[in-house]
Amino acid sequence: MRSIPVDVSALTFVCVSAPRPKLSRETGEVKVDRDGNTVFTVGLSAAGESGRVELLNVAVSGDPGVTVGQVVRPVGLVAFPWEWQTGGRVRWGIAYRAAQIVPVVAGAVPVAGEAGEAPAAVA
Repeated sequence: MRSIPVDVSALTFVCVSAPRPKLSRETGEVKVDRDGNTVFTVGLSAAGESGRVELLNVAVSGDPGVTVGQVVRPVGLVAFPWEWQTGGRVRWGIAYRAAQIVPVVAGAVPVAGEAGEAPAAVA
């Protein structure tokens, strides 16, 4: 599956749905990553400078420990286009995955370097 890196530098993310274990569509069992960590799904709102808001569910390995209403930053966010056929119908969309979802600290500024890195606190 092709992954597309997402530049999060101009977006503000807020947790709108608490982390919950992701379930397999096929078996109903809790999904785990290659290392045996539970995969969680977190609902986030993403707002741009124009004021447009999108809602997305982001998968992340391990409980990120964020709460509803908290401003967060997805680290290493990537998008995966998908297509699925069932009952003669085709469904498609975009799935999102992040290496981490971390709380944004008041007064923090983004770290110079790769887009999507966690912010560093200002002294």
